[in-house]
Amino acid sequence: MPSRRIEFAVSYLENGLAVGEILKKHNVSLSLVRSLKRVERGITLNGEHIRTVDRVTAGDVVALNIPDDERPAVPVNLQAGVVYEDDDVIVFDKPAGMTVHPVRDHRDDTLANFFAWHLMQQGRSAAFRPINRLDRNTSGLMVAALHRMSAAALSGQTEKTYVAVCEGRLDGSGIIEAPIRRREGYGISREVGEGGEYALTRYESLASCDELSLLSVKIDTGRMHQIRVHMAHIGHPLAGDDMYGGSLSYIQRHALHCDRLSFCHPVSGQPLSLESQLPGDMSALIGKFFSHWSK
Repeated sequence: MPSRRIEFAVSYLENGLAVGEILKKHNVSLSLVRSLKRVERGITLNGEHIRTVDRVTAGDVVALNIPDDERPAVPVNLQAGVVYEDDDVIVFDKPAGMTVHPVRDHRDDTLANFFAWHLMQQGRSAAFRPINRLDRNTSGLMVAALHRMSAAALSGQTEKTYVAVCEGRLDGSGIIEAPIRRREGYGISREVGEGGEYALTRYESLASCDELSLLSVKIDTGRMHQIRVHMAHIGHPLAGDDMYGGSLSYIQRHALHCDRLSFCHPVSGQPLSLESQLPGDMSALIGKFFSHWSK
């Protein structure tokens, strides 16, 4: 059985178009179309097998029957929030300390494990396809696609806003445009340097004092550790980010939370905008230094 069936009703304006043209208008990727051609009844017209070159008539229904093609992670019941879900996407509120994918030191306590468990409770199963990724100690909103069409449609199409606390006084707003590369000999650590990947970060100061500054941050690119590396690069490492020069005296992890996430739904096209409350540790830190500020 397919994991997802998606139907497109042919309008009068689409009368006479080829099936392939209909699918292109609905942002179905060419790679998905190619793969569905190899699936029995992967693409149908009014319930019958159809070729992408065949023509349609107003009132026809073109359908995609999308099978799941990957093995899900081991289901494990963990503490993570779900703020939105339907047949095509799911949005999590990831806690700090949880990795996204299983790795050597975290095989059964990841968001992928919780994703598998959450779907299992509903009698469902799907491959884990996260669209935006958060570092293990970054908290907040993350969207995952429930099938390949959603994944292709959402890739690079999400807008994220972060709340961050950095060290030192930083007022106003600014743009940090500096390439990020792997820091040789330091594991997963990154640094700004020649030959790195292009990266651009935008920040706005919401409140500041001599010790710390509260920021709203957006990134135009999604490089590993981007916000953390860029803030350290301009002399304002995130509080608690001891990998990049921040002090653990303020908070026991880097003070970064994805509090807003916006995207157009990959199937309906409707805009979605979701929010997440600050977790307790960041809320306490902000309350201590910026008691006058409220979200």
